[in-house]
Amino acid sequence: MKLIVRLVFALLGALAGSQVAASPGALPYDFLSSSPWARWALAIAVGALAGLLVGWIVAGPLVRAIGRVERAAQARPAGELVVGGVGLVLGLGAAALATFAVRPLPYVGRYLLLPLALVLGYLFAVVGARSQRSILRLGGFGTDEGRPEGRSDGRADARRPRRGGERERERERPAPLGMLVDTSAIIDGRIGDLISTGFVDRELVIPVFVLQELQRVADSTDPQRRARGRRGLDVVHDLRLSSHPVATPEVAVPDVTDVDAKLVRVAHDLDMPILTTDYNLNKVAQIQGVQVLNVNDLANALKPAVLPGEALRVKVIREGKEAEQGVGYLDDGTMIVVEGARDHIGEHVETEVTSVLQSPSGKMIFTRLAS
Repeated sequence: MKLIVRLVFALLGALAGSQVAASPGALPYDFLSSSPWARWALAIAVGALAGLLVGWIVAGPLVRAIGRVERAAQARPAGELVVGGVGLVLGLGAAALATFAVRPLPYVGRYLLLPLALVLGYLFAVVGARSQRSILRLGGFGTDEGRPEGRSDGRADARRPRRGGERERERERPAPLGMLVDTSAIIDGRIGDLISTGFVDRELVIPVFVLQELQRVADSTDPQRRARGRRGLDVVHDLRLSSHPVATPEVAVPDVTDVDAKLVRVAHDLDMPILTTDYNLNKVAQIQGVQVLNVNDLANALKPAVLPGEALRVKVIREGKEAEQGVGYLDDGTMIVVEGARDHIGEHVETEVTSVLQSPSGKMIFTRLAS
């Protein structure tokens, strides 16, 4: 990319040199005046070298700026980008019409043309991008009220068979929007296994401020916290090496300092769900109308169902909170509380399920020793 930028600047310099050569008396070398080919060659060569030098200086910052724009665009819905682009074109058209009234102004008329084009183009683009849902709906491209463009409730469609034309339209539907990932879901580590199963068809969007939070955790003086942060950075590295699409856009939320609050704000503005394992973030996001995909909820939902009266063989690991209780765990980590098993710590016992308690933190199974 840097090479392309340098070559473009070199080409622009060569074109500028050719314009200088075409101007009589522009070059200071009189002995070249009798040799037009030498004059043209010198002007183009000097212009190309000057352009190459400028390109060498600005290539790095320009490529980084282009990369930031690209990452920011990846985090935006396609409808917002399209409507924002149309708004920019309309704004520039409005600025072109306004020049007829501004140019005749004495002294400052011609100096106002460029600021006028920039301001109107920016305003039209921003208003169009922020109102893209309403604009698309007015144009007949939106979906049901309150539902993001490009997505529909598949439950109603699943109840009836799809005809050939509907199947073709189903293939033409745009891919689902991405999902934001917070630090807890990254540090948890199960996101890699979840992606490898192929059940997630959305792009993972990890904003730069989330990566910066992981870096701060990894630089902590607390050994456990530092280990968690480094594990999170390793998870992000593995995700970037996988075939699943992952974006790390630089999203600015200047008026918010807390990372979770930034994530909720971005999710609300972009109409994207949040993938997390944080219980508090889960509740705050739901209060603000943001969809949350909790890895813990998914893990609990996939645990095998256990019914009262079912027999379980459990190894008692430690004492329980109540008298005579023992505690064990299933292979998936589900806690088993065994009544009357305090004297069987370290042993495998046959138990009978009495009740199952489902809490936000997980599932607990209460059992008693089999008679």
